[in-house]
Amino acid sequence: MINVANRLQTVEEYYFSKKLREVNLMIANGKPVINLGIGSPDLQPPSKVVDAMVNSLKNPAAHKYQSYQGLPELRQAMVKFYKNNFNVSLSANTEVLPLMGSKEGIMHISMAFLNEGDGVLIPNPGYPTYQSVTKLVQANPVYYELDAANNWMPDFKAIEQNDLSNVKLMWVNYPHMPTGAKPTKYVFEELVAFGKKHNILIVNDNPYSFILNQKPTSILSTEGAKEVCLELNSLSKTFNMAGWRVGMVTGNSNYISSILKVKSNMDSGMFYGLQQGAIEALKCSKMWFATLNSVYQKRRELVWKLAESLNCTYSKEASGLFVWAKLPEFVKSEEYIDTILKEHNIFITPGTIFGSQGEGYIRFSLCATTEDLQEAITRVS
Repeated sequence: MINVANRLQTVEEYYFSKKLREVNLMIANGKPVINLGIGSPDLQPPSKVVDAMVNSLKNPAAHKYQSYQGLPELRQAMVKFYKNNFNVSLSANTEVLPLMGSKEGIMHISMAFLNEGDGVLIPNPGYPTYQSVTKLVQANPVYYELDAANNWMPDFKAIEQNDLSNVKLMWVNYPHMPTGAKPTKYVFEELVAFGKKHNILIVNDNPYSFILNQKPTSILSTEGAKEVCLELNSLSKTFNMAGWRVGMVTGNSNYISSILKVKSNMDSGMFYGLQQGAIEALKCSKMWFATLNSVYQKRRELVWKLAESLNCTYSKEASGLFVWAKLPEFVKSEEYIDTILKEHNIFITPGTIFGSQGEGYIRFSLCATTEDLQEAITRVS
């Protein structure tokens, strides 16, 4: 057998990739498992989005290679979306780059800016991909702790106690996943100032702005942000298009051109039909968000009841596609969710997959029908 690259020794298979095999095996064996672990929207995209993709297939250009930068109309739609929803002005030619999902952007940004041994500030708890990609490009994770006492916001004084001389990039994610904490204007201002002070590129991963959040915001709306910030965004949660793999990175033209150098060597452009559907999605009115959130509001109220049935506590101020719940004292996250899965056939995500600060917490997804949520409540009551 040929040995794998050393970099693979630094990462493990993604948690959900492993755990879902177990869940799917239970389902195959007749277990009525309710999956509240994955944030994969079960609702449909806007009908006009699907129609736009289907109609585009007859275009003679639909099946050819596409531009690495995406269709001009798609970039323009993304720019207009940012202006209308975040009051952020961008150049469609130089300050936005469509991606095949924002997860792709995490790798592209890391490859564009990180050398072996560079430090990367990673939130704990936070999206596991920040850590795994950092290790895959042979950079060094530098974890900064978030906690409920500080509403899951960075403690800049604590971060600055680290040696930051070799830190080149900082991942932030607001509204925050998994906790649902919403950013304040002050926090974004502090992040921009921190990036300038230490010459660190701040990257805000922002796919949850429109889910159960009355005030969507972008770090790029902060004065001076383009000097030291990039922002990732996605259509996955906002428009129920997770499987379409359409996202974007926005920011300073020099940063975007550097990311394009990586991207243009990694793919051959996004499928034309997906781009046409994305253009229609980005044109959706505020009514789309209101309708979407009315569904999630009802689901969240049921998840709150489920959390209470499990003796968990939670914040009603949080936003996003999940409910982050604190377990009773001294209860271990992974042991607990395995017990719930075995005894009640309900899969919930343990907080520990997001970092050590997730111990004692579990995360419920809102991507389940009200019928399934009511059934889950009945099972544990």
